Amino acid sequence: MSSTYAFATVLRALFLAGPLFVASASAQELDRAGAEAEFHFARMAFGVGGGPASRSRREPWLRDWPDAEVHFVEGISRLTRVDSGRENRQVRLDDATLFNYPLLYAVKVGFWDLSDYEASRLREYLLRGGFLIVDDFHGPYEWATFTTSLKRVFPDRPIVEIPVEHEVFNVLYTLDQRVQIPGAQAIRYGVTWEDPQGKTPHWRGVYDDEGRLLVAINFNMDLGDAWEHADDAFYPEPLTALAYRFGVNYVIYSMTH
Repeated sequence: MSSTYAFATVLRALFLAGPLFVASASAQELDRAGAEAEFHFARMAFGVGGGPASRSRREPWLRDWPDAEVHFVEGISRLTRVDSGRENRQVRLDDATLFNYPLLYAVKVGFWDLSDYEASRLREYLLRGGFLIVDDFHGPYEWATFTTSLKRVFPDRPIVEIPVEHEVFNVLYTLDQRVQIPGAQAIRYGVTWEDPQGKTPHWRGVYDDEGRLLVAINFNMDLGDAWEHADDAFYPEPLTALAYRFGVNYVIYSMTH
């Protein structure tokens, strides 16, 4: 079976699964959510190779910014009753405002290299009720780099597959489709993977002692690209809709646990 045929089969299955969301909120709808909203989508800033976080557009942590946030926050406003601020925010682990955000979103974590101090701050943030989503990293090399820093955060907590029946996949939408959500480049090549050794998607996680999910790991996937290209005709609507649903479930879980 060719990669293109397999990709088309996945899309057909998603179209048949039922009505799917993709829409843009009006400016009036978004204007209601201001600086004092109860929720702001926060992207985690980190440095590469042990250096400090930079705001250069070439930095891995800024991939898909700002369009991914702009589009996804529209989805939160339309699909939920969460009072979400329309402006996106970027947060370093040493920022004094870190603990103001119930959720952090980090991309390209196959390039991060957390210092001991950053690891301790992230550990404190998560154990005090925070929730981390990691996204857009692929293949064994990036996995190894990611886990090296995560082990500094939680040396004794295992990384495990999140079961389909877990609340995070059922808190609003029932997400029982294990479909790989690809990046834009993969779409253009008619495949769902970005690394030849990363063809299988994984939803993994790290839990606290009470069973609360602390870290949602979207490995061999790219939710951010699906959000970023929500208004682009070349990116399949069913995959964008699925990425929105995963993201919304993560937000609701972070606000209720």
